[in-house]
Amino acid sequence: MYETCIELLATGGPAVRTRFGYSDSDAFAVGLTCGGEIDILMHRMDSWALAQLTAAIADWDHHVPAALVQIADGPNELLGRTLHVRADGSHSGTLRDPNADRAVLAHTVAMLRAGRAGPMHIGGPGDDCAPLAALVHHRPTRPRMLIFGAVDFAAALSEVGRFLGYHVTVCDARATFATRARFPHADDVIVDWPHRYLAGADVDSRTVVCVLTHDAKFDVPLLETALRLPVGYVGAMGSRRTHEHRLELLRAAGVSPNQLARLHSPIGMDLGAATPEQTAISIAAEIIAVANCGSGRPLSRISGPIHKTSRQDISRTESAVA
Repeated sequence: MYETCIELLATGGPAVRTRFGYSDSDAFAVGLTCGGEIDILMHRMDSWALAQLTAAIADWDHHVPAALVQIADGPNELLGRTLHVRADGSHSGTLRDPNADRAVLAHTVAMLRAGRAGPMHIGGPGDDCAPLAALVHHRPTRPRMLIFGAVDFAAALSEVGRFLGYHVTVCDARATFATRARFPHADDVIVDWPHRYLAGADVDSRTVVCVLTHDAKFDVPLLETALRLPVGYVGAMGSRRTHEHRLELLRAAGVSPNQLARLHSPIGMDLGAATPEQTAISIAAEIIAVANCGSGRPLSRISGPIHKTSRQDISRTESAVA
């Protein structure tokens, strides 16, 4: 690899793909637990590619969702071609093929909105562009957890959410309860009417909304807003009787059956939780299961692979590209 890189730097030649790996027996001989293979793309960073890299790094430093896309497989003239793409669809760089540019842009935006990076495959029979494989690099921003209701359950959930890597916001209209002292683990503590704050919040498909207010005058307008936003999870606390009454009020407010089907209420998984801390774990467990298509059943009671591709990410990618 070193010699190839030196040659590319000296000659400015086309990008090169190579495969490197060890067999299991060779790996075991040097103390590794298993072998494996890796495909490596080597290409010279010309001034054009460097400009895209510089633009992406600048966006990352300013917390702007953006990706650097490098063509790793396809026609030789495209290998190593680099694009800079933002989540809002703006971009720089080109593959010099309008159909390929359009397809790469759509797939990259979908991946950014889903918080995903890694390989991307587009094109092929029936598509408008030739088959291409690309590597999508980005520095993911923290997904948001919006907790409404400054209650003891919210204090416990904000700590769990912070531990899981969320940017946690606690919002309540009551200034007496929504204080930094009560929610030291939250990134933001907001005093505002919940539905008004949510309507202006920056959300995406990774955002989770947890409604813990348990008060119809807050819950109904808040859930009416939340269920119409492209967020990944909406849950609401309350008894089954409260839930049924809330559904009646939401239907009266014009919330559609499809939108109501997105509501997780009563919030959380059946873990037998009793304390605020245990309840926070049950809510977090449901959020993780929804995001990753988990069944919620003990792994010892099910068969098949443990790690699965997120159906949520796949469906959002498909809908964004369609």
